[in-house]
Amino acid sequence: MSHISIDELRAGLDHVRGAPADSGTLELIARRPAEEQREILEAGELDLSAGLIGDMWAERPSSSTADGGPNPEAQVTVMNARVAALVAGPETDRWAQAGDQLYVDLDLSHENLPAGARLQIGDAVLEITEAPHLGCGKFSRRFGVDALKLVNSQLGRAMRLRGVNARVAMPGAIRAGDGVTKIEA
Repeated sequence: MSHISIDELRAGLDHVRGAPADSGTLELIARRPAEEQREILEAGELDLSAGLIGDMWAERPSSSTADGGPNPEAQVTVMNARVAALVAGPETDRWAQAGDQLYVDLDLSHENLPAGARLQIGDAVLEITEAPHLGCGKFSRRFGVDALKLVNSQLGRAMRLRGVNARVAMPGAIRAGDGVTKIEA
């Protein structure tokens, strides 16, 4: 698949800005059972200690923790579905290549969801964490250098185009199509 140009990416930002601020939809659940593997799920379970059940997060080492264990500030990653469609195209199975677990139609910007904000998804609640979620070499290879530059730009970081890191605040079942609602902490 060819990569979208920076001009096409910028032209798509108005659609991204139109994402709902308070109440949206869980468009896609993608579990990562192993490195470079993705499973699209109709339903999943968010757990306080494991994150998305069956996802490799719980076994994944992290350079950002003292013990090298999984980073609790990045237990679940959430990406705006409009951004995923912009960089990856409309085919949702390709969205999962971004590496996030949840793809939502919701404004994920710092202004709308500061660290500590909470999202109700199905029976579960996520808390947005402070740790930035940035594009990397894998993101660039999959979606192009222009996509990486945009998501990591000052505007891209403010809008959180690459997505947000979160932790499970209340465990529960989630399903594709569930509402995603910003709630008071």
